[in-house]
Amino acid sequence: MTRRGFLTAGALGASGLALSDLLRLEAAGAVDRGKRTNNVIILWMRGGPSHIDMWDPKPHAPAEYRGEFGTMSTSVPGIQITDMLPQCAGMMEKWSILRSLYHANAGHSAADQICFTGHPPGPVADENVHPSCGSIVAEQLGRHSPELPAYVMIPRMVPGTDSAYLGPSYKPFETQADPARDGPFEVPNFELASGLSLNRLDERRTLVDQFDRLRDGIDRSGMMTAIDEFQQQAVGMLTSDRARDAFDLDAEPDAVRERYGFMPAFDPGASDRCGAPAWSQRMLLGRRLVEAGVRLVTVDLRWWDTHVLGFESLKLGFLPRFDQAYSALIEDLESRGLLESTMVIAWGEFGRTPRVNAKAGRDHYPNVFSAALAGGPIQGGRVVGASDSKGAFPLENPVTPQDVLLTMYRHLGVDVDKHYIDNTGRPIAVLPSGRVLNELT
Repeated sequence: MTRRGFLTAGALGASGLALSDLLRLEAAGAVDRGKRTNNVIILWMRGGPSHIDMWDPKPHAPAEYRGEFGTMSTSVPGIQITDMLPQCAGMMEKWSILRSLYHANAGHSAADQICFTGHPPGPVADENVHPSCGSIVAEQLGRHSPELPAYVMIPRMVPGTDSAYLGPSYKPFETQADPARDGPFEVPNFELASGLSLNRLDERRTLVDQFDRLRDGIDRSGMMTAIDEFQQQAVGMLTSDRARDAFDLDAEPDAVRERYGFMPAFDPGASDRCGAPAWSQRMLLGRRLVEAGVRLVTVDLRWWDTHVLGFESLKLGFLPRFDQAYSALIEDLESRGLLESTMVIAWGEFGRTPRVNAKAGRDHYPNVFSAALAGGPIQGGRVVGASDSKGAFPLENPVTPQDVLLTMYRHLGVDVDKHYIDNTGRPIAVLPSGRVLNELT
């Protein structure tokens, strides 16, 4: 086997870059990996979850604003949320709510850009003009563990999550494998030209077996002495115990997987008739990855775009699943001693219109929306900000997406005073504005 033919590790999407190329680029950027261990899980509720029907109910508003759901008290006196989230309500002391978020863009992809980068979108909303928060984290902090990337998307990139002018070495590592689906858990980013390819696995347990066989074969071949340092690092990422264990969902007890709300035996993993994907296992994989050393994981929880029959979709799909999986994630992180170091941000690109539309749904609405935060410096049992009586505009303490990002960056230790040179040669700040949300800490 030739050196050239030996390894093609981790080609990422259309970029065609091998994992070894990314490692080489990272080294060229002189990343200081440091010793920081704080991390973040972003639960990205793409489509725009309805703030009124989740975290900011309006029980005294007229019916056309109030909607179909009731309101329930939580474990924290004085805080009420929708009665569709009873498990979250029962642990309100562990998480907090922002009720006065706002920005000015009602387009999905454009608003994605605002929330992931903190900068205005460009002329093509699906394309990053500025780097995502995950790319900033990867560039400044590097990999905490040499066997795992700093920044991971489950299962793949969404608008706003690209690296822009930071370059391809700071793109997210996309699992592409989707634990929300029944059947093979494939990781096509991990691929060897020798034919030992993780995207040819036909069952999850084989993932672990392949790692072991691959590692043994490499050691016996002596090829590790014939490839350069960065290819060795790439092989190390593919064959390490840490990487193997992080992606081995079968290592989780059935009781833990069931607590998150999905086992293949009773849920096919695809979107159901209400459009709610069974993404609970994606959240569990996110926990496994931060536990293994990934600094920032974004979990795609799409598609909360409830224009039509929105209450039916929320009642029969989205809200029960979110209630179970979110409460499981917070409990799981806490039981493992990870909640103090792991900030969890659950939000989407905007909220939904205060007034219910003619199709029993709500439309795009950036003028006010909500988010749930937990872990790291976030103190549970708090509500920051308020919307008006109909959930139409911030009434108290308006909060911007930049404020959320700055609070997250402070937790991770990112230097927000650093500037980067964009593609036109201009110096660009990490964030154009923002304040730390000390009310939550």
